[in-house]
Amino acid sequence: MAKLAFLGLGVMGYPMAGHLQKAGHDVTVYNRTAAKAEAWAQEHGGARAATPREAASGADFVMACVGNDDDLRSVCLGEDGALAGMAAGAIFVDHTTVSARVTRELYDAFAEKGAGFVDAPISGGQAGAENGQLSIMCGGEQAHYDAAEPIMSVYAKLCRRIGDSGAGQTTKMCNQIAIAGLVQGLSEALHMAEKSGLDGRAVVEVISQGAAGSWQLQNRYETMLDDHWEHGFAVDWMRKDLNICLDAADEVGASLPVTALVDQFYKDVQSMGGGRWDTSSLFARLRKLG
Repeated sequence: MAKLAFLGLGVMGYPMAGHLQKAGHDVTVYNRTAAKAEAWAQEHGGARAATPREAASGADFVMACVGNDDDLRSVCLGEDGALAGMAAGAIFVDHTTVSARVTRELYDAFAEKGAGFVDAPISGGQAGAENGQLSIMCGGEQAHYDAAEPIMSVYAKLCRRIGDSGAGQTTKMCNQIAIAGLVQGLSEALHMAEKSGLDGRAVVEVISQGAAGSWQLQNRYETMLDDHWEHGFAVDWMRKDLNICLDAADEVGASLPVTALVDQFYKDVQSMGGGRWDTSSLFARLRKLG
């Protein structure tokens, strides 16, 4: 069993850290809102720290799941950052969805101290985190990945190294690009059924068994038809992710016309007050349009 730190106790990080403690690891958590760290410690029996540096001190692995590039830098760097508390040979595993640019920047910073850095963004949503069934796509040195993989396997159904530093984040971009197109396509299909006077559930029962079947269709069609959006992955976060995708596409010369269009559709959802709605709320936009 390893000595671990976990930084960031949002809807994903809170249960992930809990799985690690339950598996027998010695886990110390840090969260920007200290009350949440205290609640986690009371629930799971682990320790809490006042700063990322304190949490990371003496840890073999430091896991993080925060919000964006700036949040990640803030928990990694500076006098109270995790890097200041980590010893040579320790490994930082970042589960945040961030840009490949900040990943490579931090990889270099950690390497200067002799510490490892694995970018390991996750997919599977809150349910995947709670059930320990996440898909984890990783970038970084093979040796660092090999050392960290048994730790990540506690909350993963699939964990794979894709390539060097930044490869995990780029793979997560591909994931978000695919989801954006799928959700828009599903929304349009349900919209077509509804406008044609068909029973949406009956339509899904048939098409889900053929080539149109997908995780989004199976897990979101009922809440979409019921106009229920207070769950899942927020539109605000999806727009953050899609902007990362579009910026990276400019850097590498990739063409993402559908992604750019769906990003604007999500902007419309935000203007409807749906920034915290699930990403399947693209259907609500079509209903509003009539």
